[in-house]
Amino acid sequence: MIGIYIISAPSGSGKSTLVNEVRKLVPGLAFSVSYTTRAPRGSEQNGQEYYFVSRTEFDEMLRRDEFLEHADVHGNCYGTARRFLREATEKEHDLLLDIDVQGAAQIKQKLPEAISVFILPPNRQVLEWRLRHRSEDPEDVIQRRMDTAAREIENYYKYDYILINDQLEESTENLRSVLLAERFKRTGSLGTAPDPGILSRAEHCRLENVQERLKPILDSFRSSDGAAGSI
Repeated sequence: MIGIYIISAPSGSGKSTLVNEVRKLVPGLAFSVSYTTRAPRGSEQNGQEYYFVSRTEFDEMLRRDEFLEHADVHGNCYGTARRFLREATEKEHDLLLDIDVQGAAQIKQKLPEAISVFILPPNRQVLEWRLRHRSEDPEDVIQRRMDTAAREIENYYKYDYILINDQLEESTENLRSVLLAERFKRTGSLGTAPDPGILSRAEHCRLENVQERLKPILDSFRSSDGAAGSI
């Protein structure tokens, strides 16, 4: 059986960069590129960050039951095609799913064996800075993303692992360790030349082992609007 990894994070947490980095380091890892009805941003290319389709095309795929999960986020549709799971299984590759909390819940219902990882920013202020400096989105869009982030963070306790994305190199190594440690548990193989401390590093990222580190992050969102849940 292949490994299935769900990666979720609030917009602006650096998830895409982190996923791109870890894909270079972990062999035998397939990646699901989501379909979306939103327009491309900046230098995004069709088939790279997303498959950009019309609402009509998306609805037709939905009618044909081609999605493992799908969600409507701020009026735009996003979905993970079933074909990625089928293709990964045929190649005996693990599958990495980059999806939001709505999609993650759907995947866990259908594939309860999937391992879930939630990526957090160091605090609310850092997330807002990233959102303001990565694009030229108007103020209402930035505030909407911040409000959505606060709501999404409430779901942290539903995930198996929590990664705090402060330093890219450290966060990449943590995610790599989680993927390889779970692969080891499933198959007995860590792959080629693993770090000696890979299992302990992954264990350090388990939900039950990050409670103290989570408190100041949740407090930074809670102090703004009270949205983040208690530990």
